[in-house]
Amino acid sequence: MRPVTLITGASAGIGTALACEFARHGHELLLIARREPRLAELADAIAAQGHKRPLIFPVDLALPDAVGRITDALAKLDVEPETVVNNAGFGLVGAAATLDLAEQLAMIDVNVRVLTDLSLAFIGTLQQHRGGILNVASVAGFLPGPGMAIYYASKAYVLSFSEALHHELKPRGVRVTVLCPGPVPTEFQARAGVRNQRYPSIVTQTAEQVAQAGYRGLKAGRRLVVPGIGNKLVTFLLRVTPRGVAAAGVDAQQRLRQ
Repeated sequence: MRPVTLITGASAGIGTALACEFARHGHELLLIARREPRLAELADAIAAQGHKRPLIFPVDLALPDAVGRITDALAKLDVEPETVVNNAGFGLVGAAATLDLAEQLAMIDVNVRVLTDLSLAFIGTLQQHRGGILNVASVAGFLPGPGMAIYYASKAYVLSFSEALHHELKPRGVRVTVLCPGPVPTEFQARAGVRNQRYPSIVTQTAEQVAQAGYRGLKAGRRLVVPGIGNKLVTFLLRVTPRGVAAAGVDAQQRLRQ
């Protein structure tokens, strides 16, 4: 089977930038997202740059059998993962008690359950190819998030799980890196219901900058990548900030966003 880099959430934002970054470094890609037309457009754009045209597989990752469908698709395409990039995810702004419960549970499915499943499903082939796993979390994973409680909690899970998996799989030659960007102007904000999308320039990065940092970190075998000096400073300060103070600050920020 041919080795491929599997990228979820590839149809927009950081996922698209990651696809272009891995393609630029010679990886053959399998792009996964819900929107087939967007995947096809991205595959065409990558091929137009002289790279091998990525394979695409449209699937809604919130479905209970999503990972099973992906596994079947890999077998039919006669490919196997050498790298898994878990980028798919979404957030919702609002108090957890007032937001739609089904949609919040779907967020857990995509942000946590599927990421965990895909991180563990292909350890054998990742070890064979001496590949790795790049899980996209967020600076949000370092603190509690009133106003986006489940999203922040899901990213805290991704951060903790990935850091632990890094240590478990390192002796087997499998690199695991967790990427924790700060604010990135993408369609994520509109999907989440964020109205005020202004962020300080010191913590804001482009999707391309984040993708480049993530790729470099994975190849270097780094456990954690926080792109940008401003975001590094924020995560450092959060380690010494009382959790109650951090939660109050997030709460005030989310109220402004709404």
